[in-house]
Formats: sequence, C-alpha cells, structure tokens
Amino acid sequence: MKKQKFTETQIVSALKQYEGGREALDVCREYGISKATLYNWRKKYNGMDSTHIRELKILQDENRRLKQMYAELMLDHQLAKHIIEKKL
Repeated sequence: MKKQKFTETQIVSALKQYEGGREALDVCREYGISKATLYNWRKKYNGMDSTHIRELKILQDENRRLKQMYAELMLDHQLAKHIIEKKL
C-alpha cells in the first residue's frame, strides 16, 4: 500500500477536530489514518497552526543543508590534511 502524504493544513485540521471533541476513531476514519498516526501527529504538532508547521519544515530543510555542507567541508579538510602529511 502506498504511503499517503498529508499537507500541513490537513494535519492541522485533523488535530483541531480531535482536540475539538471528536472521537479519535472518527477522525482516523475520515482521513484514512491509524490511531497511532493521529497520536504521532499530536505529539509532533501539538499546539501548532499551519504557519508554525511551515516554519518548522523550512528550518528542518535548512538544518539538513547545513549538515550536508559541514560534511562536505570535513571531507575537504581531511583530504587537505592527508595531502599535507604526504608532502612532509
């Protein structure tokens, strides 16, 4: 079965419905998700609205890019160190 992707607004609306008093099973049935997924969303996105979630995604993407840049710089540094040690 293919994993379904949900947008931030869908996640927020599902959580708002659940927090608004709807049963967890009803919300899960409507969105086609399991209770575990709903509780994981609640644990991760509790108290956020769609703008906060977008900012979180942007920060996560920036963090991923910075980690990749750091890894590349470390490889360059190790290569330069190796070359300098060979010349000495």
